[in-house]
Amino acid sequence: MSSRTRPRKTATPPAPQESSLLRWLKERRITEVECLVPDITGNARGKIIPADKFSHDYGTRLPEGIFATTVTGEFPDDYYELTSPSDSDMMLRPDPDTVRMVPWAADATAQVIHDCYTKHGEPHELAPRNVLRRVLAGYAELGLRPVVAPELEFFLVQKNTDPDFPLLPPAGRSGRPETARQSYSIDAVNEFDPILDLMYDYADAMKLDVDTLIHESGAAQLEVNFTHADAMDLADQVFLFKRTMREAAMRHGVYATFLAKPMENEPGSAMHIHQSLVRVSDGSNVFAGDTDAEGEFSPVFGHYLGGLQKYAPQAMAFFAPNVNSYRRLVFGEVSPSNVHWGFDNRTCGLRVPLDTPENMRVESRFAGSDANPYLAMAATLACGLLGIRERLAPDAPVTGSAKELGYNLPRSLGEALDGLEQCSELQALLGERFCRAYISVKRKEYETFFRVISSWEREFLLLNV
Repeated sequence: MSSRTRPRKTATPPAPQESSLLRWLKERRITEVECLVPDITGNARGKIIPADKFSHDYGTRLPEGIFATTVTGEFPDDYYELTSPSDSDMMLRPDPDTVRMVPWAADATAQVIHDCYTKHGEPHELAPRNVLRRVLAGYAELGLRPVVAPELEFFLVQKNTDPDFPLLPPAGRSGRPETARQSYSIDAVNEFDPILDLMYDYADAMKLDVDTLIHESGAAQLEVNFTHADAMDLADQVFLFKRTMREAAMRHGVYATFLAKPMENEPGSAMHIHQSLVRVSDGSNVFAGDTDAEGEFSPVFGHYLGGLQKYAPQAMAFFAPNVNSYRRLVFGEVSPSNVHWGFDNRTCGLRVPLDTPENMRVESRFAGSDANPYLAMAATLACGLLGIRERLAPDAPVTGSAKELGYNLPRSLGEALDGLEQCSELQALLGERFCRAYISVKRKEYETFFRVISSWEREFLLLNV
């Protein structure tokens, strides 16, 4: 027998399994992939990658500085303290559950929302999606899962290429713009059928759960309601819907704007957020009381309401994130003025709709349509979670007009940022580093706005002071 040993056969490594995401792209013959990251404002940042270069487990990289950039493209003075001295990249990973077609693209194009990680593989603290995930983890520790349903208002306006000119309502099918209040008017909605039909086609192609559409009180002001679901899923859908609605309107020569107060003599646009909590173990609504009596609710619901009342003013910088946001709150006819609550009372900042016990919920009416959906949902859920942890109790419900009880919310972005900066409880829950970056970015935006000399100042002060 030979002393030579026979060479050992090496096993052929199994071929790597194709991910469901890559199969999805191949089945639809996708040629390009839009890798999306929601920034602090709520707009889409990212890269477009050829489908054959796209990886299901490693999307691409982006500089973390996108989360420390103002809406005007400027950097706050402490930019390198907020990010890192080297201005390093983040690692992006696609979330397969968010893949959708881009129905308005000429070629077969997909869009996928990506999560942001550090080079060490940890969730990046400045990413809005990760901020919401932090709050949801706090509920998971209690065996609870938030369920939300946003109502998003917006205006259709004529194309406006000169920012010095005020916005105007567009003409509908009749060729005439709206001049009177048309709340809940079916005919007024039908004026914009071509735009809305295209919006619904896009929404269906993207599997966005747009439930109902109504005409709001403003001229060419509309509202879409989303089916209640998981908070992250709904934040994703609102983020994508804004892109979708703008695109559908643009294809018909019209702008869709989510500015909170776009026109001086028209009402503002809100993003009301219905919210409840269910037990992970059995799916039951923990807000419901022990009886079927109208208006009965559980101690947990009371604590949640108490948290919203105590912390919503400190969280207002997330509900009203822009200088324009406070025009809606301070001058709005139907916008909330305070943190009072009531049953089926739309004059309150916190409205509890009358419904069956399994549908017990609270509608927070503070957020404007200009709010980043991830941060607005994270903030309102954080307020409620703090109320549960601190076992807070709510005030008595208001039965009359809460408007008569005065205004006790921040009146400007600067005041709101001061409140957030002084609230250690919210900062700890949302992330201290994130809150510091958010405050710094928004202060820079506020300062930039304050430098602008308005036409009002030139008209009334130029020769009179």
